[in-house]
Amino acid sequence: MMEERANLMHMMKLSIKVLLQSALSLGRSLDADHAPLQQFFVVMEHCLKHGLKVKKSFIGQNKSFFGPLELVEKLCPEASDIATSVRNLPELKTAVGRGRAWLYLALMQKKLADYLKVLIDNKHLLSEFYEPEALMMEEEGMVIVGLLVGLNVLDANLCLKGEDLDSQVGVIDFSLYLKDVQDLDGGKEHERITDVLDQKNYVEELNRHLSCTVGDLQTKIDGLEKTNSKLQEELSAATDRICSLQEEQQQLREQNELIRERSEKSVEVTKQDTKVELETYKQTRQGLDEMYSDVWKQLKEEKKVRLELEKELELQIGMKTEMEIAMKLLEKDTHEKQDTLVALRQQLEEVKAINLQMFHKAQNAESSLQQKNEAITSFEGKTNQVMSSMKQMEERLQHSERARQGAEERSHKLQQELGGRIGALQLQLSQLHEQCSSLEKELKSEKEQRQALQRELQHEKDTSSLLRMELQQVEGLKKELRELQDEKAELQKICEEQEQALQEMGLHLSQSKLKMEDIKEVNQALKGHAWLKDDEATHCRQCEKEFSISRRKHHCRNCGHIFCNTCSSNELALPSYPKPVRVCDSCHTLLLQRCSSTAS
Repeated sequence: MMEERANLMHMMKLSIKVLLQSALSLGRSLDADHAPLQQFFVVMEHCLKHGLKVKKSFIGQNKSFFGPLELVEKLCPEASDIATSVRNLPELKTAVGRGRAWLYLALMQKKLADYLKVLIDNKHLLSEFYEPEALMMEEEGMVIVGLLVGLNVLDANLCLKGEDLDSQVGVIDFSLYLKDVQDLDGGKEHERITDVLDQKNYVEELNRHLSCTVGDLQTKIDGLEKTNSKLQEELSAATDRICSLQEEQQQLREQNELIRERSEKSVEVTKQDTKVELETYKQTRQGLDEMYSDVWKQLKEEKKVRLELEKELELQIGMKTEMEIAMKLLEKDTHEKQDTLVALRQQLEEVKAINLQMFHKAQNAESSLQQKNEAITSFEGKTNQVMSSMKQMEERLQHSERARQGAEERSHKLQQELGGRIGALQLQLSQLHEQCSSLEKELKSEKEQRQALQRELQHEKDTSSLLRMELQQVEGLKKELRELQDEKAELQKICEEQEQALQEMGLHLSQSKLKMEDIKEVNQALKGHAWLKDDEATHCRQCEKEFSISRRKHHCRNCGHIFCNTCSSNELALPSYPKPVRVCDSCHTLLLQRCSSTAS
């Protein structure tokens, strides 16, 4: 923790220095795209995250620096405008994004140093969010506040609406703070620099060993202090118990003295009675002996009762001590259970909110499905009615055709039987023709009604097909919901992996100083080689895999190309380096072959 604090202090000094130099060259007005300003916010975020306590929730672990920044609103009422504006921004969905927006607004108001000073002055409130060895809890926090006062000279014009503060990756770019060493010329200067670097490496290794020993000693001292504090607490508790036991012993002694006085008084009374009885009843010796034996029996019984009372007192004292210990244990258990209940209630409220949202969505989908099912049933009933009416019309047509055929058969029979009665029959035929024409008109009208009904049927069929299509769309929406839930689970896994990668990056920050020195030495050794930049390489040169947060970039100290960790995990001692450095697999095999050939 001490090394991390020292590294963060050096990085803060460098970032503020570079920011002030660049701002003076640009006229003291800065925008959000200014690289030193972005790096200053990244370093400030790392300083605020140092030593944060992890809060466990139902989803996972939460480690955000926006929690302590919210305390400024309570301690300093002037900061309420910043907090309300940050909460009202609809684009910010995470606590990290809100914390970054808060830093932007405080820098624009030129009150960042004042707000952080108010926080550091109230360390009893910060102890809820930070560990005791965190940067904000130690003296380095006040030093950082003093450095931030110099930023009040600058004018920052930052826009929060267009930026995506939630998904920004807070990685420190050390290329802004590295000095160019390629302008040095001459063999003598190179030799001097190598000697100086060797001496520097030796001194730094000694410092590392000393810092490790100091850290071990400090951990031992902390452990001893903790054990001493625990022992002092136990001693205080033991002294309290001893005092309480002494008081109880005094009470018991007083009770025993009272019992002894009472027994002595009773013994004296019995002795006086016996003396009187001996004087008065000398003649009756037998009666006196009996009374004497009775008195002795009473004395023995009183002694037994006294012993039993003393035993009961001892048992009560032991029970009292056990009850006190049990009460203390129960109090500790109740406090722990109350804390766990508070955390579980918060998690349950979050889960309830998520379940309510999903339940409302499911209810809306079910209600739409029920409405569409009811419409389909109504349309099916209408189609059934139309089909029944069609059947009735067809039956009427068949009946009329049968009547027509019967009429034609009758006319033929009448023509054959009554050849002479043509006139009367012609009249009857004309009547029949009129009836046929009326029947044909009725048939035409029924055909037109049938066509209209068929059109209605087709329209209802089209509507039913549309409703079926909507049902299919609803099923597709359900599938999309399931897919979104699966994507949510995958995103949660990716977030957990990214958090693990960020934790690894935080561990690697402590070794950043060593890597900077390695890079300087590599820059000296690679004057004749083509040293690639980090921005030019997006894939590993050997395995051609794309770089990401988990798959980091590494330079080969021999050829200068960029590889992943698996393709450059070998280390060898080169002529320009006093210690083994990172080398790619191909260079490793070539150097081994050269060493074997020179050795042979």
